[in-house]
Amino acid sequence: MTGIPSVSRAPSGGVVEEHRFPCPVCGSDMHFAPGTTELACGHCGHREAIAPLRDPDATREIDFESARRGDVPVSQIEETRTASCPNCGAQVEFARGTHATRCPYCDTAVVADTGTHRHIKPRALLPFEIDESRAHEALSAWLGSLWFAPNGLKAYARKGRRMNGIYVPFWTFDAQTETDYRGQRGDTYYVTRTVMRDGKQVRVQEPRIRWRRVRGRVARFFDDVLVLGSKSLPKAHTDAIGPWDLPALLPYRPEYVAGFMAEGYQIELDDAYTEARAVMEQVIQSDVRRDIGGDQQRIETLDTRVSGVTFKHVLLPVWTAAYRYRGQSYAFVVNARSGKVQGARPYSKWKIALAVIAALIAAAILGYFGYLNQ
Repeated sequence: MTGIPSVSRAPSGGVVEEHRFPCPVCGSDMHFAPGTTELACGHCGHREAIAPLRDPDATREIDFESARRGDVPVSQIEETRTASCPNCGAQVEFARGTHATRCPYCDTAVVADTGTHRHIKPRALLPFEIDESRAHEALSAWLGSLWFAPNGLKAYARKGRRMNGIYVPFWTFDAQTETDYRGQRGDTYYVTRTVMRDGKQVRVQEPRIRWRRVRGRVARFFDDVLVLGSKSLPKAHTDAIGPWDLPALLPYRPEYVAGFMAEGYQIELDDAYTEARAVMEQVIQSDVRRDIGGDQQRIETLDTRVSGVTFKHVLLPVWTAAYRYRGQSYAFVVNARSGKVQGARPYSKWKIALAVIAALIAAAILGYFGYLNQ
């Protein structure tokens, strides 16, 4: 099925292209059906397959150094209508004809302005695998397992409040690394000593470390080091709902985004690469320790050469929900591929207080009966 692009001129002179996919039967907009490769009409039920993109270069990486110099092909740049959430700062993208919505992360009202966001296009994505009903089941099970949660939170789960399907921006980096290192290898050996224990002489084995200086080289190719491109979701949450099945990434197609929201990235390319290098550095240190061997290792110097750095801007799918408790918003996130759940959660002070009181009463009763049995 071919989408109908709605093209409008952005204030900066760029072109904002927005796609819609009208149902050939009833004319309603068709949306991507999670877990399939089809577009589905919510009005009449008609479905159409998404034709595969037969382009071997569709998911090819972009050269990082060229991008740093601003030398990104025009075909890889786009402008989208976005607005920042006034509460959490999420860059919410607006579909054609939409002027107001609610933030998918914190449920705050967001109104579109006349501005656009010029950014590097998504190169690939993981389509939604689980639908909203399955995401609800996963969220309800997770919320139901929480101790000391307010009753309203359990009720929120039972009511089946609508969840938001959103594509979250990430960066992936590939790089070849070679690292020369200097350090020390520690090997354990034992010496026998005679000590006094309970008035008797006892022979014991005491460990010692023999250190010797070492040097060497390790090499590693890093493939798809993943860096979150959003500031709206806590990184701890996105890390907790991983890992992602990145080998299943598909070339970006607007059909897969139809019916869902997408967030523009807030972490720029240079900052994302800095974070990726920190991830690489941890892995390299592990490689060096393994190469040094022995029982203990000391790393003194690392000299890493990085080459062939490439990157992609990718979109990964999540279902989000937000619950407000005592004036504060709590966000929950469900991995729309695996169903893993993570989020912030409120605590009921009354439930905690009652639990403490119950524990004190139980301890007092046990103490009383223990006293009588003396």
